[in-house]
Amino acid sequence: MNRFDRLSTLRVFAAAAAVLAGLPSHAQMDHDKPSTVAPTSTVFVNPRAVDDPRIGLKAGLYNAGVAAKGLEMITTIAKPAGFAPDESKIAAWEAAPAPTPPKPGQPRVAPVPAPYGTTNSDLAFQGKYVFVGNYYGVNTYDASDPAKTKLVTSMVCPGGQGDVSVYGHLMFMSVEAANGRVDCGVQGFASMEAAAAAAAAAAAAAPPPPPRAEGAPPAARPTPPPAPAEKDRVRGIRIFDITDVTKPRQIADVQTCRGSHTHTLLVDPKDKDNIYVYISGSAGVRDEKELPGCSGADPTVNPDTALFTIVVIKVPLAHPELAKIVSSPRIFTDPETGDMNGLWKGGKHGDGTQTTSATRGCHDITVYSAYHLAAGACSGNGILLDISDPVNPKRLDAVSDPNYAFWHSANFSNDGKAILFSDEWGGGGQPRCRATDPMNWGADAIFKLDGNNKMTLQSYYKMPAAQTEQENCVAHNGSEIPVPGRALHVQSWYQGGISIVDWTDPAHPVEIGYYDRGPINGNKFAMGGQWSTYWYNGYIYGSEIARGLDVMKLVPTEFMTQNEIDAANQIKFTELNVQNQPQIVWPATFITAKAYLDQLGRGDSLPAAKIASLRSAIEKAATSKKDAAKLKSMAPELEKAATTAKTPADAKRLHGLAEIMTKGGDAAPMSIASL
Repeated sequence: MNRFDRLSTLRVFAAAAAVLAGLPSHAQMDHDKPSTVAPTSTVFVNPRAVDDPRIGLKAGLYNAGVAAKGLEMITTIAKPAGFAPDESKIAAWEAAPAPTPPKPGQPRVAPVPAPYGTTNSDLAFQGKYVFVGNYYGVNTYDASDPAKTKLVTSMVCPGGQGDVSVYGHLMFMSVEAANGRVDCGVQGFASMEAAAAAAAAAAAAAPPPPPRAEGAPPAARPTPPPAPAEKDRVRGIRIFDITDVTKPRQIADVQTCRGSHTHTLLVDPKDKDNIYVYISGSAGVRDEKELPGCSGADPTVNPDTALFTIVVIKVPLAHPELAKIVSSPRIFTDPETGDMNGLWKGGKHGDGTQTTSATRGCHDITVYSAYHLAAGACSGNGILLDISDPVNPKRLDAVSDPNYAFWHSANFSNDGKAILFSDEWGGGGQPRCRATDPMNWGADAIFKLDGNNKMTLQSYYKMPAAQTEQENCVAHNGSEIPVPGRALHVQSWYQGGISIVDWTDPAHPVEIGYYDRGPINGNKFAMGGQWSTYWYNGYIYGSEIARGLDVMKLVPTEFMTQNEIDAANQIKFTELNVQNQPQIVWPATFITAKAYLDQLGRGDSLPAAKIASLRSAIEKAATSKKDAAKLKSMAPELEKAATTAKTPADAKRLHGLAEIMTKGGDAAPMSIASL
């Protein structure tokens, strides 16, 4: 999420806090010049759905209409007290008149926020536990029986946006709002209320601005006053000991100049003693009186500015309370001029294009340690990093896009050869999936990586069902579903629901499943919908902003068979933080083989008689060692078929199937690079 949350007083202060500087400076990175996508897109854009069952669903908080394909809801757990919507106030809010439209030159009066509780944010997983971040703290659930998922504990700790990660006995939590206190207190700071009141009084007393001339652009919004400095404020990362998961114990906080909007855990296979945290801060830079050394000055004025960087924290596993900042890499620097502000400066790309945010930091970073790569969604650019040295990441490439407003998040394909970026047009708080909205705005953009780690745009994908004016909707957080032989991505679209996209062919993504509900409120705009939707150990978990935690399972359709679902469910994580993307290696089992056969049959990539023969042989081999041994004789024919396969994906499926036949269905890991 990006901008909608700044509408509240606390978030205004958070966004306007004075800029900090003085973080450690480091040698310039070895950068390459960014490439820019041509303003006229010639790549594939998926079409808008027609007569889609998701259109026209009944509104409601808990009783909305539902349309689903390939996904089945098995339980929903409402947010607990203190986090939940105040239903007693919803009727009064609905009955309240909308603010009077402002007269020419007068400022707009913001509507009263809907009383739907505190906002659920990102998810993390460990063993049987699901950790649900929230602007007000963290709720932890026991999903040992997913259909009976239950709340274990609620930890109240305000500060937004509350993104969480877990590693061993440690839990990490992002905090960037100006009401975040070192002691997790809910009282905020009296100085903020006084400053807000003074600012409101000053605005009311100020004369109205002159009317805007016809055709003139809107005047820039005035910068709100910074949050008054407070010694007990925390903006950065909180670290908790969750040895007793029912009683999280804060053991450290690491203060940063721009707070932590999101963060990414990085586990370096070469370093067994430490883990690393990449912090993406997007709040205004803090007052130097609050955190000494912070500056938000232009880099030409202060080369130690807190802008144009990310923050790297090192966490010693033996003493996590000693976690500290170890670098602030200048990953946006122009390699030729040395300008730290070396990427997109903000604004339009030409007529008919988006107004793209300036690149002054990253919104989110996904690391893929198996390939020593990271993909950064950095406001005005998508970037690719070499993270061989976690403390000093180096930029390999950067792309911009005239159809993108705000580069938000990223996911790799399992083979590391493609990246799916998302665009949070409208900041997450606007209806951006209406029938009139372009299908390549607020969408996913899929890029292929070549042998030199350069990114080339292949296509766009956007959830295709038109949504209403009452539904905030745009691309948001998702993860990969580990079906062997395919690249499947399950993704949140806020009140646009959940969409499953097959991007095995990066140039032609196609939706194969969805789950959607009607608007939270059918009469007035209210924030809601899925923030994050992730696959974990056979189930899909969704953090719904207003209602709570959703638990779903995959069900067969013409686009996904039960064999494919079973093959995905062979993968079991002990821990999952989606932005620390794991590499999947499927076992060479008959379950995996059946999934490959279903895919080859769906694509008419083998004769039907041959597929039937292979199915029969596998069924016999599953119960007979003698028949299992016979499978080896079938492998050469499959390897030969792979050389003339219809698609690269089919070639990999045939190679994988041949390997399983050779091994006789033993559950040894496959050696090939999988999709």
